[in-house]
Amino acid sequence: MSDVADLTRDYRAAFQRYLPGRSEAALTVGYQLGRRAVEEGVSLLDLVGVHHVVLAEILADLRDGDTSAVTEAASAFLLEVLSTYDMAHRSLTRAAGAGDPPEDGLSARP
Repeated sequence: MSDVADLTRDYRAAFQRYLPGRSEAALTVGYQLGRRAVEEGVSLLDLVGVHHVVLAEILADLRDGDTSAVTEAASAFLLEVLSTYDMAHRSLTRAAGAGDPPEDGLSARP
């Protein structure tokens, strides 16, 4: 994922695969996308922005008007994508609480 355009393309494809049947396999693709985003340093704000753009596109193209089912699916998919960010945040919070130095090598100065 070299930029937000690549992330948007991949997110759109993964979410569109998830929407019809909401399968666990398709949800796993969302998890993997989130993991890849964390590994590549994509900000949480960029990822949520991508979700918003993709959801808006899908809702605009919706023919039957059942927005509640799509938004419910979008919420479940986004939570799965964000789960890696949550795990990283919890790990960092635990490390900070234990007095461990941050992983970036910076430490508090006296």
